[in-house]
Amino acid sequence: MLFTPYRRSLCLALYIICLLAVSPAQALKLYTEEYPPLNFTRDGRPTGLGVEVVQEILRRTGQRAEIEVVPWTRGYHAVQTQADTGLFVTMRTAEREQLFKWVGPIIVAVTSLYALKDSGLSIASLDDAKKAGIIAAPRQWYSFQTLEAQGMPNLYGVLGPKQMMNMLRYKRVPLVVADNVTLASLLALAELKPADVEPLYTFMSTQAYIAFSRDTDDLLIEQWQSALDQMKADGRFEAIYHKWLPGAPLPE
Repeated sequence: MLFTPYRRSLCLALYIICLLAVSPAQALKLYTEEYPPLNFTRDGRPTGLGVEVVQEILRRTGQRAEIEVVPWTRGYHAVQTQADTGLFVTMRTAEREQLFKWVGPIIVAVTSLYALKDSGLSIASLDDAKKAGIIAAPRQWYSFQTLEAQGMPNLYGVLGPKQMMNMLRYKRVPLVVADNVTLASLLALAELKPADVEPLYTFMSTQAYIAFSRDTDDLLIEQWQSALDQMKADGRFEAIYHKWLPGAPLPE
């Protein structure tokens, strides 16, 4: 039987619909950074608390995603400019609230100003901190952005945490910024230990989330949040959390 132009068009349309029906969903592109124990590379593969949580969410939702460990600035830029992208773990701050869609919380971090033991410094407020000498922090960190917004005249932006900790070790700066979750791994970059430093002033407590690009489908955000909530309810989240952060308080 000969096909009329109408029949040919109809058959072509049905063929395309069938292809779409069996084609896999568009994979997400997920970015993270070297920030142990939350996310980092081990034996060429991403791992850490945040990575395991994300992998479990993917398993529960049946979705696909490529996780790439990149410098923070690259991932932060990508999730603001590319569709179907996510970045974790990302501190949820007022300055970032409208930039992303959020799933979480994953961790809670207490951020403080740290000095070497026996520094002789005493800080009771941000006003005291303004007079205490140079404060070093990576420019891309949320904590740098927070202190910058406070108008800290002695804030010094560095390229990364290793530079910051080396400056502290060799007494090129008296103060650095760090959170309680990653403090030990940050100090290790400069061959320091937690016993070598002391927190002088805590200026923020922040929850970290998975941040998605603004054009990410709301249904996907709901699916991910639901999967994370289920993990918290059935104990899987707690098991992952305390594997990497033994004894640390769970995020509310």
